[in-house]
Parts: sequence; structure tokens; C-alpha cells
Amino acid sequence: MHLNYHFLKYLCPALNEKFAGKTIQSCFSQNKDELVIETTSGEEECWIRAHFKTPQIYLSFPDQFRRAKRNSINLFQELIGDKIISCQVLTFERAFIFILESGGILLFKLHGNRSNVFFYQAGEKVPSRVFRNAISEDKDLDWHTLNREIDLSKDRFWELDGNASQFLPTLGAIPRAWLKERNYPSSSIETKWRLMEEVLDILDSPLFALVETDAGVILSLLPESNPIKVFSDPITAVNELFYLALVKGNFEKDKNDLLKKLQDQLKKTKSYLAKATAKLDELKNSAPPSHLADVIMANLHEFSGGKMDVELLDFYTGQQVKVTLKPQQKPQDLAAQLYRKSKNRKLEWEQIEKTIEAKKQQETELQRQIEKLESVDDFRGLKSFKKEDVPEKSLLKESSSLPFKIFEVEGFTIWVGKSAKDNDEMLRGFAHKDDIWLHARLVPGSHTIIKMKGQKSLPTHVLERAASLAAFYSKYKSESLAPVIYTEAKFVRKVKGSPAGSVKVDRENVLMVKPIGPDDSIAMAKS
Repeated sequence: MHLNYHFLKYLCPALNEKFAGKTIQSCFSQNKDELVIETTSGEEECWIRAHFKTPQIYLSFPDQFRRAKRNSINLFQELIGDKIISCQVLTFERAFIFILESGGILLFKLHGNRSNVFFYQAGEKVPSRVFRNAISEDKDLDWHTLNREIDLSKDRFWELDGNASQFLPTLGAIPRAWLKERNYPSSSIETKWRLMEEVLDILDSPLFALVETDAGVILSLLPESNPIKVFSDPITAVNELFYLALVKGNFEKDKNDLLKKLQDQLKKTKSYLAKATAKLDELKNSAPPSHLADVIMANLHEFSGGKMDVELLDFYTGQQVKVTLKPQQKPQDLAAQLYRKSKNRKLEWEQIEKTIEAKKQQETELQRQIEKLESVDDFRGLKSFKKEDVPEKSLLKESSSLPFKIFEVEGFTIWVGKSAKDNDEMLRGFAHKDDIWLHARLVPGSHTIIKMKGQKSLPTHVLERAASLAAFYSKYKSESLAPVIYTEAKFVRKVKGSPAGSVKVDRENVLMVKPIGPDDSIAMAKS
């Protein structure tokens, strides 16, 4: 109810007492959709802070405020040096005015997401300055038209058959909910009138309560069973609401969002470690493919006559093993494949061990980050944490606002740009110089990045899978085979003035791969 007429009619007399006789010293904005006005009288400071960044519409009137040295712009310069004579609420309207010594009017219109601030020169009906210029209809608003008269008589109530919204449009959501809880819609007209009189009596002698709801902290003028705090002074109430709902609320949201991202990363890291450890154990405890190759080579005569299925004795285990050849495949070729697979298995074994070690270090670091973040209790500490303890910029953005899709292959994170413009942003703002950059050769497509995170080597199958994604998200999507170039990100640069997504590559290698999109073999972390 902090934007409601029934609150403003108490707030404005308090503002009148606080600001009458004060001279406006500065007026500026240092955050999007937030206007700050400094007033003084002698050495006493009083500030007006109007935060209109939707959906968070709040007012605050602190005694102290520190203006930022950078990213601050002066506004409403006609106000500087003018003196505030009085503050008045507009009748039955979510708006109030400061009347200035020059005859000018400073209007605060609090219409939810269309809230705005206006300055009117003396005697003018059209504003000479509007804070939020994007609201086009406000440029011609005559503030006199906002004043309204409402007949609150019993006769009019009966004429409207007790329709609360028509009888008193300024009532607001909280009083309407109070009426509904008391079965107002289904009550008789006499009972409705009694309830209406009761709620009006409460609104005429309120305490200002701050209440925690599912939507956040709100201000109520009605009796509340479990308020956070209760105030008799409206300025103190609205200042505390500003702090709890906006300052503390945004801090807790930012902190919890980042904490969840770190916890999700830790969960994925632990999951990968469990799977990789199990796979490593399987590799260590299972027979190498070269054993079967030895058995095949020792029994080549069994395949004479074009036999495709042969039962052989595995002299390593003493068990019978069935060997099936593919059409046109020779047993020697199958044995050669198994020998190569056995050799590659050793390389895979070594790579998994290295990746497990890197993931264990990542797990330790994530646990440290989470513990440190949990102890942060203000915006300054959170800002410092983001700067010093979060190496990945992608963690500091909402998933929907990231310029890339995120996949995971064998513990390696792979990014795929969403558009030409996003390709540029990904390369410029998120990629590290040692990351591997890929792109379909000579055709439009998404830039693809393999995050190395300090790892020295990259498994061939991970590189090939990333290349197949790069080919899939390109003009080669429907081809059976596609060329993909790859290199370290430090060899890829943007040429000034070039089109979005266009880059110059100083060194490159080429892979021929089949375009393959996301499937069950890779985990898609975010889109």
C-alpha cells in the first residue's frame, strides 16, 4: 500500500514537515530509472530517492546519501536553488506534489510500472521535464486533472449495490482482500456497508506494518497478525520498506542466485566424479580389447569359408567367446581395430585420471566458494566476492541472458553461441585465451568454445563432439560430413568494423565430422 492514496495522505503531511523550507541543491540519476534529489537547510540534509525500475517501485527519504563519483548524470537542473514551500497529496489519487517558491510544481505520480516524476514551470499545464521519457502520454499530462472527488455517502453506496471497486477505486488490494476474507461479495447490502465503514475507520487511524509475503515485503495499513515491524511514522515506515524490499531484498536475491549456481556446479562436479571414477574402475578391472584381438589372430583359420560368426576359446579366461564380423569385414581388420582400441584405452585411462584430478580440485574450490559466499552479508562483500572469487563470468548472469547454450561432454564444458551478435559477446566477454574455439569452415554458423579451465590436454573424442556441434549449428547441418576449423581462442580476433559474428583466425586446424546436435550423450546445462 506504499503507493496507495490512503498511505500518501499520511506520508505527505510528514514530508511537508520534513522538506518545507529546504532548498534543492542537486538532482541526478546514477542508476537506471532512479531519481535522487538533495535538499538542504543550513547544515541539515534531506534526500528524496525515487526508484522506478519496474517492478520495484519504491520511495525513500534518507537524511544521508552518497553520490557515486562515476556513472552519475545531472537532471532537472531548473530545480537547483529553488525552495520547497509545501508537499500536498492529490485527492483520491496515487500522486503528490512539492510546491516550489518559484511557483513550479514537482509531481510524483505513483502508478505502478508507469510511475514518473514531472516538473511544471509556474502556471504551466504541460510539464517542461519528465523523468521517464519513454512513457509518451506523460509528456502532455496536466497535473490538475489528477485531483478527484469521490462521494463516500451511504446513498451512493446503495446506488452502486455495494460494489467496492466502483465506490472507492483507491481502496487497493490489501483492503479488498480484508473485505473478501469477511465474505463481503456474498453479504447483504447492510453487512457490506458495515464492513466498508469498518475498513474506512481502520484506514483513517492506521499503524504502518511491514509484512513478509510470497511476493516479498509489503506495507499494510491494516492490522497484521505477524508483522516484521510496525511504525507510527510514515517516513520511517517507507524508508524501512525501501531497505528491506529493495536493498536487502535485492542483495539476498543476488546472493541466493549465485549460491544456487555454485551449488548446481558442485552437484554436477560430484556427479561427474562418481561416473568418471566408476568408468575408470571398469577400465582398470576389465580385460583390454587386445586380449580378444590376440584370440582372433590365433584362430584366423576358424574364419575360413567366409564364416561371420565363430565361437572361440579365450585362452586368457578359459571361456568360450563369440566373435561376429560385419559384412565385408576380415578378422584381421577386426583384430586391428581392437588393438587400436586397446591403445586408445590407455590414453583414455590416463585422460580420465587427469580429469578426475582436475574435477577434485574444482570440487574443493567450489566448496570453498560456497562457504565464503554463505558468510557474505552485504552488497559490498558480494561485489568483492564476484570480483575476486568467481572466475566464470557466466555464473554472474541469468541463464536466459547468456549469449550461448551450455553443454557438458566428459567433464568438459562446451559453449555454442546463440546468434551472430552473441558469438561476438561470447568471444569478447566470456572466452579465455586458452579455450578451444571451433567454427564450421567457410559457412555461417555458431561459434563454439571448449572451456579448458587450466587443463593441458583435450581428448580427441571431446574435440570431435564439439566439432560435430559446431557443424550442426551451421549451414552444414544437413550434410553427411562437414569441415570444422579449430584453434586456441587467443588466435581468434574481431576486426574493427566487421559484421557481427565475423572474425579473423590467425592459426587453424581442420576436422571432418558428421553434424550431430544435442543428444543423450551430452548434458545440456542451460539454454
